Amino acid sequence: MKFTDYLFKEVKEIWDNYLTHPFVKEMGEGTLDKDKFKNYLIQDYLYLKEYSKIFCIGIVKATTMKDMRFFYNSIKGTMDDETTVHIKYLEGFGMSEGEVENCECKLVTSSYTSYMQSLALTGELKEIVATIMPCTWSYSYIGKYLFKTYGENLENNFYKPWIESYASQGYTDFTILWIDYINELCKDLTEEEKEKLKKIFINSSIHEMKFWDMAYENIK
Repeated sequence: MKFTDYLFKEVKEIWDNYLTHPFVKEMGEGTLDKDKFKNYLIQDYLYLKEYSKIFCIGIVKATTMKDMRFFYNSIKGTMDDETTVHIKYLEGFGMSEGEVENCECKLVTSSYTSYMQSLALTGELKEIVATIMPCTWSYSYIGKYLFKTYGENLENNFYKPWIESYASQGYTDFTILWIDYINELCKDLTEEEKEKLKKIFINSSIHEMKFWDMAYENIK
């Protein structure tokens, strides 16, 4: 069994709960309150800003040019592609990128990014990929589900660009690159390492659920 298959098995129940979360479900239906989505976008933009810094730590800790290129390309993918959708939506809400930058991170957001950055600073590449992968991979999981479930009725759905972005072939390919990279990096783990990385992966997945809760319930 590939290491990522093992990880997915461990978090599948959590991830399946993402799919039925009211925030995700209402996006698919097109009924989500737009103010909730606006607040989500602000927090997710601020999250991605801190998230991107973890790739920078990966570059510093990488021992090969191959690894450095991988993390460099991941920064570009996050900053150039993923945030584009956020910015377009937020401009539609009348907010400039500069105004979003000046917004305050909520506790759930800062707790999540602090957890990941702490692991990245104190750990090695294996710890870095274990803590950041649930974000990338689970968003692909959610995007594909929403497109499969609601794809025929997206034409007038306000959330169509968001759904299509995370269901796109480009994002799928990006996720597959990460899955392949993790499997190569973690192919010779000891049982102790395997258990440690599993716990990190689960913890980040739990943080993801808390993020969805925050977005829907407007938790401070």
